[in-house]
Amino acid sequence: MSMRKKWSTAFAAMLSLFLFAGLASAHVSVQPQQTTQGSYEVFTVRVPSEAENVTTKKVQVKVPDSAAVSRVQPKPGWKIELEKTADNAVTSITWTAEGNGLAQTEFDEFRFQGKVADDAKELLWKAYQTYSDNSVVEWVGAAGSDYPASVTTVTAGTGEGDGHGAAAPAAGNDAADEAGTPDADSGDNTVTLWLAIAALAISIITLISVLSRRKKA
Repeated sequence: MSMRKKWSTAFAAMLSLFLFAGLASAHVSVQPQQTTQGSYEVFTVRVPSEAENVTTKKVQVKVPDSAAVSRVQPKPGWKIELEKTADNAVTSITWTAEGNGLAQTEFDEFRFQGKVADDAKELLWKAYQTYSDNSVVEWVGAAGSDYPASVTTVTAGTGEGDGHGAAAPAAGNDAADEAGTPDADSGDNTVTLWLAIAALAISIITLISVLSRRKKA
């Protein structure tokens, strides 16, 4: 086997590994991945539907104690239900499809706004994905597990209200107020993956070219 063919084969194998890693990491997540203490955020729940022959019919997200939900963005085709404590704090948000839901290879995003506690260290989002056959995938595990819970890291704030949006009143029962535009960090994982693949491809092509010239010399 020629040197060029060997390097081409190695490149194909590494590219497949990167692509597989990207697909394998597809799970229910909450963006952004990082925020600051005392800030107002628009959180985005990204839900891929991966099971064969069934659809995602319901998504429930448990709200951590260090986040106070104030508004939920309306979602056409989905019914929104809020669970609250006696003092009106939202403890979970559930989106239920009024139609067929999300088929395999499809995904959707659900948004809500809230305030991060002034002393928060991280926000642990436990999510439950229910399929049309009533099976439930519990995204509650530790990082690195098959079904990890999404985590938002919280950094120290300036103490002057590091708001990404304006303060909002408590969420109503109808969850009808619009939260606003999604955070720009929501696509960072995908962009980073493709940039890494592109960099790898350029590096290997350059190496092949150098080795080929040396062989001819």
